Amino acid sequence: MNKTALITGAASGLGFELSLLLAKDSYNLILIDIDGDKLNEVKTEIEKTHHSIVKILIKDLSAPNVANEIFQDINDAKIDVLVNNAGFGLFGSFNNTNWERELDMLHVHIITSTHLTKLLLDGMVERGSGKILNISSVAAFQPGPLMSIYYASKSYLLSFSEAISNELKGTGVTVTVLCPGPTKTAFQSVVSENAADNKIGFNMACPSKVALYGYSAMQKGQTVAIPGVINKFLATLHRFVSRSMATRIVRNIQEANRKEN
Repeated sequence: MNKTALITGAASGLGFELSLLLAKDSYNLILIDIDGDKLNEVKTEIEKTHHSIVKILIKDLSAPNVANEIFQDINDAKIDVLVNNAGFGLFGSFNNTNWERELDMLHVHIITSTHLTKLLLDGMVERGSGKILNISSVAAFQPGPLMSIYYASKSYLLSFSEAISNELKGTGVTVTVLCPGPTKTAFQSVVSENAADNKIGFNMACPSKVALYGYSAMQKGQTVAIPGVINKFLATLHRFVSRSMATRIVRNIQEANRKEN
């Protein structure tokens, strides 16, 4: 019998690329996104080229209690792989940004991802097998002025993933956290209300290559996966300079990217 993977934010970007990789390995898929039209396109494309059974769920992952809705909708289906990929960014000083949008971000990155993990983990442990892939960011390794909530929420995902990875040793369940740098996805177009003000060009990665790196790390049971030499260096920046200096460096990068674009 084919195994089943559940992927959030599957309509585009890394979620779409990871869905393709899972389908290639004969996983059946449960794809979740708020964009129903794109999700249907993804379903059609995957079913044309692979033998996977694809189910789609159109959900707003920022909605309270949406994880319970998803759990009920999948009707206790056996989930072998959970990919918490959905996410977005918001650029600007914290005192000027929109709280409702930030609250949505916190729900998507932290509450929904954590709750889905909670709901699906028991079954994985009981069966003695399962894989969880959480999509964080190289942003997780230091504070991020001008994108403070995004950086902080990604830091949560990194810490949470490392902690439960340790707790689950010996259970047959592994947790991997993928921490890419800027990747050419729809993320760049929604990070700011005025997207032209913050289209990051520095260190931009190909989504298919980032997805393959994270997918390979997940299959190997690796805990932290950081693709790219520059990103590996940025993740260790705090070892070479003070946290205050690292914070200033991040702000300078953010401001430079904004001005250049």
